[in-house]
Amino acid sequence: MSDVAFERICDAIVTGELAPGSKVKDSELAEHLGLSRTPVREALTRLIDTGLVEAKPAAFTRITPLNRADVEATLAVMEVLDQLAVKTGVPNLTDDMIDVMRTANDDLAQAIKTDNIGAALAADDTFHGVIVDAAGNPLLKRLMHQVHPQIHRIYYRKFSSLRGWQDAIEHHDNLITLCAARDEAAAAEISSQHRRFLGGLIGELFDIDESTSATTLP
Repeated sequence: MSDVAFERICDAIVTGELAPGSKVKDSELAEHLGLSRTPVREALTRLIDTGLVEAKPAAFTRITPLNRADVEATLAVMEVLDQLAVKTGVPNLTDDMIDVMRTANDDLAQAIKTDNIGAALAADDTFHGVIVDAAGNPLLKRLMHQVHPQIHRIYYRKFSSLRGWQDAIEHHDNLITLCAARDEAAAAEISSQHRRFLGGLIGELFDIDESTSATTLP
């Protein structure tokens, strides 16, 4: 039941049902989820480890605010993990796997046209997940799974205002071409460019004046 509680609370954080900065109580969450308090407490402890929840003993437990510096740090880690996935996964890709990537990118394009954020993120996860699976590194997969929610919850809050999705689809197309050629070095470079591009878009969402110290997404 702890896994169920973890996934449901994580989803609520990502989608914004539990807003950044909002305080949470295990008793209220347990009642809302229809679960006992023990698995909810265990789930909150795990979510603290992922950075989605923060707690001050005897004071509060709350959903971690969307902080620019933390998001940039997460993006930097994701880029490193992505590089490892591409360099070790591309040589192992089969033609069937590459076909899955093509289908996922088509699904992403369709989701963007219909402004369906859930479908868009699912398609994007499928696309990149093919390469991660091909790498055959369970630890890498767990780490990628841990950092994705940090980025996904920004997309959920600001999806309609996030420019550049069409460019992201084109980046995916280029990556598919390089993967089909089994050129892991070039694929790693285009993947790095793609991650930096998305990082730039996410940075725009904070809508801050660089001359001020405001760093929290409303």
